[in-house]
Parts: sequence; C-alpha cells; structure tokens
Amino acid sequence: MKKYLAIVPLVGVLSIWLSGCAATGEKSANLTIIYGAAAIISLLLLVGCFLLVREKKTWFRLLFSSVLIVNIGYTCLAVSSCLEIALMANRISYLGSVFLPLSMLMIILNVTNTPYKRRLPGVLFGIAVIIFMIAASPGILPIYYKDVSFAVVNGVSTLVKTYGPLHPLYLVYLVGYFASMVTIIICASVKKTVQSTAHAAILAGAVFVNIGVWLIEQFVSVDFEMLSISYIISELFLLGVHLMMKELQRLRAFVKQVETVQQYTAPDSSATDVPLETAPAVESVDPAKIESFIMGIDTLTPTEHIIFDAYIERLTTKEVLIKLNIKENTLKFHNRNIYSKLGVSSRKELLEMHKQIQFAKTKMPSKENTTV
Repeated sequence: MKKYLAIVPLVGVLSIWLSGCAATGEKSANLTIIYGAAAIISLLLLVGCFLLVREKKTWFRLLFSSVLIVNIGYTCLAVSSCLEIALMANRISYLGSVFLPLSMLMIILNVTNTPYKRRLPGVLFGIAVIIFMIAASPGILPIYYKDVSFAVVNGVSTLVKTYGPLHPLYLVYLVGYFASMVTIIICASVKKTVQSTAHAAILAGAVFVNIGVWLIEQFVSVDFEMLSISYIISELFLLGVHLMMKELQRLRAFVKQVETVQQYTAPDSSATDVPLETAPAVESVDPAKIESFIMGIDTLTPTEHIIFDAYIERLTTKEVLIKLNIKENTLKFHNRNIYSKLGVSSRKELLEMHKQIQFAKTKMPSKENTTV
C-alpha cells in the first residue's frame, strides 16, 4: 500500500511540472508525452489489477479498463490531425469517462458493505449508455456541442466547442456520482460497516481527488486534462484499499484459526498423559493481540527484524549484542520499539505469542477431528 501511495505525489508533481513549467515549444511535446505516459501507466495498472486481484472482480476490471480507455482517448486527441479523428478520440475518452464513476461507485458500495438492490447496476449501466450516446453525438447532432471545430494550440490538437442544450446532463451525471460516493462513505463510517477509519479515509481521498480536479477544470483554464492523472491516483487508492482489506481478512482468518486451536488444546483434567510441551505456554491469547502482533512484525525496521529473529532463535542478550555489535543501551532502545510495535511488554511475552502462533499453524485440527 505504501508503495502505491508513494507514486501519487510523484505523478502529480511530474504532471504539473511538465504541463506548466516549460517553454511553449517544449510544453506541447511534454503534454503529448504525459498523455502517452498516462496511457502506458494505465495499461500497466490494468495488468497489475489482473495479477494482484486474483478473484474475478468485475468492477475493478471495469474501472482499470475505463481509465485506460480515457487516457487512450486523451492521447489520440492530442495527436489528431483533423476534426474527424479528434471527434473519434473525444468519443473514446467519453466512453471511459461515463463508465468510470459507475465502477467507482460499485467498488465503494462493496468495500463499505453497503446493501443495494440487484437491479441497481443494470439501471446505472443503462444510464451510462444514454449519457455516452449524448456525449458521442458531436459531429452527428448539435445536442451536446452546438458547434465544434478543430484547432492546434501550442502544438497540441484540441476541439473548440460551443456547448449545446444537453451538455449540462454530463455535469449532473458526474455530480450525482460524486455526491452518492461521499454519502455512502459517510454513512458507512457512521454505521461502522467499513472495516476501519483508515479505509474510509482512503476511499474519501479517491473521491475528493477527482472532485477537486474536476472543480479546478471548471473554473480555471488549464491546457492539460488533469483528470487523466487523477483517475490513475484513484485507481491506486482503491487498489490499495482492496489489498489492505485482503490482508486484514487474512489476519482475521488466522486469528480465528488460533482461537479454534486454543479450544482444542485447552487443559483437560482427565487427560493426565498429555505431554506439557505440546501445548503453547500461553493458555489463552486475546485475538486482537494476535492480530496486532502479526501486523506489527511488518512495521519492524531491518535492525529490529534482526533482533526479533535473534530472540526467536533463543539467542541470549550477550549473543545479540555481539551479533549486532551494539551496546546494551542501544539494544534496550530497540527492545522498547519492538515491544511497542508488537503489543507485548517483555521478551518472554514475545516468545510466548510467537509460540502460540506457530502452534496454531502446525497443529490446526483437521475437519474430521472437529466434527462430532
């Protein structure tokens, strides 16, 4: 997740620098390059979606495909040589643009565990088709654009448009989706149907990035279509939430497994012949502590990981000091950080927690033994 979020500011800064801080001759070339780069990044993210999201997630695939289509349309429009090609490129970008908010809304509904009627996706899909047909009408009917002509501005092809009577429908369409997404996220946070505050915040970020960019483009004259970048950022946000939720579900499933093992390894007064060493030292561990312990391991620094592994190997304090070539005060400092991250108070508790987890992994009872 951190790797994805680290790309967000980099992409944003790069696009602003290339589109706004270059000479006129360089600027036109840079804009075309950015559109092309955005299309390539969108393609790579679509491939990554299929690799990282192993389950058949229709809405994720539609979202990533839509962003790719949008950026292909922007790229084709920037390099168009005549009005007909520019109009076709404009239609391609709208094809992705009308289905993109639909896929985002459905992803947010699913992530926040918000119930909806089965016919909702079909209804929204039909509305999207109608909006696309209206947006694709320029050059055929004067309903979306009253008049449209082809121009090259600073070396970049563009369409000079006079808006028609049905043009506000697309704005209403977008505003409706944005408002719905924000409402769903707020309601899910209040009802606590979303798994955590962090998930809700990331989802809100994905929506507000696009709202902010869209508002900027409505009130500020910008040569560059910043939505091509904001859509990619939204992809990263939503993919990050999905991966976080998958990891959290995996941890919770493991914690449940540990609880099951604890039930089957509970001390039995009648079983006097059971070797004591087969059971973990901890009789019962709070599932939340196990989850915190497992998640804390991923937050350890490289040095803390070495110390953690040394403790698991039962190295003495003296051996750890020699291995890392550090002083005792330094080790105590690392110990405080390790214990804090893992949610334990001592090396003994650390070892007991680790033993409990390892025991659950190796001694999970089979289904045959669990059914009576």
